[in-house]
Parts: sequence; structure tokens; C-alpha cells
Amino acid sequence: MSQSSRQPSVSSKPPNNSALFAQFRPNSPHPTLRDDVEIGSNTAIDRGTLGSTVIGVGTKIDNLVHVAHNVVMGRHCLIMGQVGVAGSTHLGDYVVVASQSGIADHLQVGNQAVIGAKSGVMRDIPDGGRVLGTPAAPDRQAKRQMIAMQQLPQLLHRLRDLEKQVVQLTARCAA
Repeated sequence: MSQSSRQPSVSSKPPNNSALFAQFRPNSPHPTLRDDVEIGSNTAIDRGTLGSTVIGVGTKIDNLVHVAHNVVMGRHCLIMGQVGVAGSTHLGDYVVVASQSGIADHLQVGNQAVIGAKSGVMRDIPDGGRVLGTPAAPDRQAKRQMIAMQQLPQLLHRLRDLEKQVVQLTARCAA
């Protein structure tokens, strides 16, 4: 056999791989951005997988926000920096989401709801709801919990003093 017969044939045409790559073509629409939408830099808005990702009229999205597939945002929402909205979540009209908050998937956030900074939302929020904290709780409850956490060192000190008094009183009674 000659040397030339051992070398593979080189074609000048690339192989037709259209059948191979057909399964990777997107079959869902691009995100729908309504009128007067503002999107900050380094914000990612994923296209829908089974439905559409829709950003409502007048919605403002700050920098470094991720909006996952099939999210529907209502009119005039305000989404501040470093927020993540997981897939198939629906935000009502006039929703405010403060910085560094996350919203889990398949949730309903009602109209005029407010989500405080650094909140982790894992449950639906009713219309007009105000939540904050991780996990997100109604704002009044979350604020009371934060205040109680700040008072915890003083309460522990008082508890130790009371325990000492109880030991002294039981020793007197036993004597």
C-alpha cells in the first residue's frame, strides 16, 4: 500500500450537522419588553421555555439583576440592583424589590408589594404586602425579630443573674 492511500480524505466542505444541532435551536420566543422599560447594565433576562418572559410597561430594572425564564412582571415595577427572580414567578403592578433580594420560583407577588433589601422570598406575597428578612416575613414581624436579636446579649446576662438568684434562694430554703 502506498502512503497516500493511508491518509484520510480531507473534504473542502464542512460536514452538514444541521440535524445534530436542530435539537438545540430555541423554540420559545424572546423576552417581551413593553414600552418605557429601562434595563441596567449586566442584567440578564432569560427567554421563556414554555411561555414568554414579559417585562411590563414602565418597569425599571437596575444593574446586575437576573430575571429567569417565564417571569411576568407587571406595570411600573421597580427592581433594584443585585436581585434574582427565579423562573415562572409573577410580579403584580407597582412592585418594589430592594437590592440583594431573591425570589424563589413559581411564586405570586401581589400588586403594590414591597420586598425589603437582602430578603429571601419563599412564599407568595399578597397585594400590598410588605416583607423583609430571610426567610421573608411581614415587615412588622421581621422588625420585631431584628430588635429581639439585638437585645439577646442583654437578655442572656439578665438570665444568668436570675439563675444565680434562684440558686441562692433554694440554698437558703434548704438550710
